[in-house]
Amino acid sequence: MSQLLTLTEMSGPVVAVAGGAAYARVKAPAVYWSVVGLPVTAVRFSATYNSTMDACGLTVAPSRLRVLVTRATSRREIRPVPPRIRRVRPTSTGLRVRLRLAPGQEPADVAASAERLRHAWGVHAVHVSVVKPGVVELRMTGYDVLRKVRMPRRPPSGELLVPVALRDDGTAFVRDYRVVPHCLTLGTTLTGKSVYMRNLVTGLARRRVALVGIDCKLGVEQAPFAPRLSALATDPVQASALLDSLIAEMDARYDLIRSHQGVPGSVPNHEITSDIWGLPAEARPVPLVLIVDEVAELFLVATRKDEDRRDHMVTQLIRLAQLGRAAGIFLEVCGQRFGSELGKGATMLRAQLTGRVVHRVNDRPTAEMGLGDIAPEAVFAATSIAPEMPGTAVAGDSSGGWSRIRTPYLSLADAARVCQETAHLTPDLPTLAAFRPVVPVQAPAPDGPSLVKPRTVTG
Repeated sequence: MSQLLTLTEMSGPVVAVAGGAAYARVKAPAVYWSVVGLPVTAVRFSATYNSTMDACGLTVAPSRLRVLVTRATSRREIRPVPPRIRRVRPTSTGLRVRLRLAPGQEPADVAASAERLRHAWGVHAVHVSVVKPGVVELRMTGYDVLRKVRMPRRPPSGELLVPVALRDDGTAFVRDYRVVPHCLTLGTTLTGKSVYMRNLVTGLARRRVALVGIDCKLGVEQAPFAPRLSALATDPVQASALLDSLIAEMDARYDLIRSHQGVPGSVPNHEITSDIWGLPAEARPVPLVLIVDEVAELFLVATRKDEDRRDHMVTQLIRLAQLGRAAGIFLEVCGQRFGSELGKGATMLRAQLTGRVVHRVNDRPTAEMGLGDIAPEAVFAATSIAPEMPGTAVAGDSSGGWSRIRTPYLSLADAARVCQETAHLTPDLPTLAAFRPVVPVQAPAPDGPSLVKPRTVTG
């Protein structure tokens, strides 16, 4: 009887710890990874690294010098050489391992074995990135970081660097307008496309940037951002006039650049520039981001007059996409579908949009419109996004790289509040003054109860 009581007393804490670990693995995966997953994975990685690399075909024959030294100093068996481990760094979401590739290997060899490495080391995913020639980094994630989005504590920051979402490798997805000036965002309804744009707008609102909106849904998406917008168009007629003003603004910026260049000899060679970033800080115009919501509304026509206006707007958008980067004008084009069936100029405009973000879509051709021409292998990933994961998307660019991302939820009220708080940062652009949205003045809330007693009116 006493032995049974002793066994019961000893098994109680063990059952409690096991139950707590199982609960944390489901409800708090970050805690489970830090306490249990990381130590187990580190031990498994250290113990099986050589054999796993050999089984995955990531080893090479040793050099002749290594063979001679081994035979001269010991009688050990000469084995193939795996990539050398240069650094192992644990993170809150996984494990990062930097490898020096063996002679004759390339990063594609390691990337092709990522799925086998994931199963061998028991992690959620393994991503391979190139650090420099001959050095790659394995980014292992211990759990699905997109299930519950938590942005990194210290994401990259800068004047035109905006952290928007979380990648599936645990790093921040950043819109860098100096590198990727224009972007196309696609997705059907209720996929998180609007939440993505809210995060982008609030990130830009805190920076020295002019925001211009075209929302042909009568402004229901962008009107709450009015305190921070330098211009807003809510129908195709206004959009056409606004695009003309943007072209005038772009031409004025090019005139400024040309005047700064001067005649040969009047400006030092190191100060000659072909874009606004080479201008002195006091003369440099503020960067401008144009956000077009539901771009298909600009293409749809009902009459001949509408068709002429459509062709004119598309031409202006293409000019902005081709020439706007040097003038500090960037495009964010959003829609549910974007292809040649929209009309003349649609394909040419899409070719100018370097960045691509595709949320869940209803058919494969829509995913191919956004990703097929830059990352064909990402099309399947875009069509396999689950409906219960709103905000999940596939992001790619013209380099061919792509990754899964998910945007943290941000309500429209919170986004409007940020725009209200940053309204003082809205730059004054005389060219767009006619399109500056009117912001109603809110009456201040009373400080205390009213001292006026109501009187009963009798008739």
